[in-house]
Amino acid sequence: FVVVFYTLTGGFLAVCWTDFIQGVMMFFAILLVPAAAIHLLGGPSVTLTALHTMEPSFFNPFQKPDNSTLGFIEFISLMGWGLGYFGQPHILVRFMAIRSSAELGRAMHIAMTWVAISLAAAVLVGMVGHVYLTDPLFGTATETVFLVMTNSIFNPFVAGLILSAVLAAIMSTASAQLLVAASAFAQDFYRSLLHKTASQKELVWVSRLSVLAIASLSLALAMNPESLILDMVAYAWAGFGAAFGPALLASLFWRRTTRNGILAGIITGGVTVLVWKQFALFGLYEIIPGFIFALCAIYIVSRLDKEPAKSITDTFDAVGKSEI
Repeated sequence: FVVVFYTLTGGFLAVCWTDFIQGVMMFFAILLVPAAAIHLLGGPSVTLTALHTMEPSFFNPFQKPDNSTLGFIEFISLMGWGLGYFGQPHILVRFMAIRSSAELGRAMHIAMTWVAISLAAAVLVGMVGHVYLTDPLFGTATETVFLVMTNSIFNPFVAGLILSAVLAAIMSTASAQLLVAASAFAQDFYRSLLHKTASQKELVWVSRLSVLAIASLSLALAMNPESLILDMVAYAWAGFGAAFGPALLASLFWRRTTRNGILAGIITGGVTVLVWKQFALFGLYEIIPGFIFALCAIYIVSRLDKEPAKSITDTFDAVGKSEI
């Protein structure tokens, strides 16, 4: 609701300016909670021994909790999550807003360091929580392990600070998603297809109304108490990754890519994810076939299409040499 309020009142930049603070808060929060739990359990060695005793499968990446071996399809599906990063709008807009292409290298190192540490700490939260919590969590409650551990370990004041970091991370992602969605609807759909001569004031109101509509839809989806956040994220992750990931990679690394090829890839990737999800073919995560089919569509259509204009290829050639 805070994000929607900022967006509707024109204060969206205020949310964007706080992204850095939000990231720092969440970074230290995700490290502090498992570290505190390990300390209360008696230290790393005691915690490690308890984990080995209770869940030895935690230390074998190819073994499932029921002691069965991870299958090839399951392994490929898990690895396929990495493909989704290329098409996530809330990640791409950060790189698009960079001041200079010379800073891309430093941005890459910062982003990869953050991802490696934060994701490792997130996995540690789940592992340590399994030992620390005396009452096991089941069903959708398993996704609240971080919140339950925070309330159990810290006093209300510190717990409030940590939980505010969680809210900050949610707001950061939600604000970026709303910004991208509202901008795409107003500029790419409304202005391009419905009203080409729309004024800036009109576009602002279209963006605000689209924010309300998207937020209302999101609220309706969130009202289902039986839905797992991971399931919804996995579906959206696959859709964005398969639709826009191949398009982005082809645009950056293949000089022969054409407009029609990109459109074909976006449509093919998105439709494949929608269809594959409904039929759950072979138990394979839908981002894998979506990504592959989108790349094939981009290649085939671009080859059949006429070559890009010289101005486009000149821009492509200049990007790699740019130090602006």
